[in-house]
Amino acid sequence: MKEDLLMLVPQDFFDVKGFDHPEIFLEDEAVWTALDRLPGYLATFFQKSRPLSNITGQINKALVIYKGEIREDLDVKATGPKNSIKVYRKEEILEDASVILPGAFLFNDQIIIGPGTIVEPGVFLKGPVVIGKDTEIRQGAYIRGDCLVGNRCVIGHTTEMKGSIMLDGAKAAHFAYVGDSILGKEVNLGAGTKLANLKMIPGSITITADKKRYKTGRRKLGAILGDCTETGCNSVTSPGTLIGPHSIIYANVAVPGGYYPKRTFIMPSQGSLRIHSPDA
Repeated sequence: MKEDLLMLVPQDFFDVKGFDHPEIFLEDEAVWTALDRLPGYLATFFQKSRPLSNITGQINKALVIYKGEIREDLDVKATGPKNSIKVYRKEEILEDASVILPGAFLFNDQIIIGPGTIVEPGVFLKGPVVIGKDTEIRQGAYIRGDCLVGNRCVIGHTTEMKGSIMLDGAKAAHFAYVGDSILGKEVNLGAGTKLANLKMIPGSITITADKKRYKTGRRKLGAILGDCTETGCNSVTSPGTLIGPHSIIYANVAVPGGYYPKRTFIMPSQGSLRIHSPDA
């Protein structure tokens, strides 16, 4: 199967060692099939009671979760040179406490947030969504269902995310669109990056790699960005863009769909694109 898929399987994009959800990826199937399994995988987390069960609507008072329980006896304060939000028990900082600040809106209760995660005012959360530990969901973020977010991630101001996966350390911090996409470990999206997921011409998305075409069977497919890939500000990827690890997309570049191997540099050049790959 791997030979048939060339280099379009998960292990050619991601190192899932240490990721809390490695089972979402199957090593002998195309990397985009993880998105097909995502709704069913998320559903397994909501078959039992959880801290946010039956909590919906606008949060009017800081909601603190510590050791799997909602606590009302703890203090939330801004502290340190960056005014970071911390939870205190008397004078002790509880690093594993997570907080949903007043002004956030929970559309439904199919939401899980991990220890140490902060949800800021103005965030709109629509489940199902599972968010890992020590993650920042910043003011104005819009998460609208079927999302799996790892540890130490950032979903920032006016960033919209749906039907997507973020591995540990991935960041979409400013004005991004992440639809039907997968961001590898330590991927960083520059401000204004858009991962387009829907073709203007109806039909399922195909991926071209090594002069072969692979049918994804998906009407919507954004970008799959390998570990440590970075995008410049205001860059755009076309539907069905697969980019290998340690690649760079320069600012203001529109990337055609298809497969790009690891360590590819995509940059503007005299009104067109220059694509440099060590395998080319």
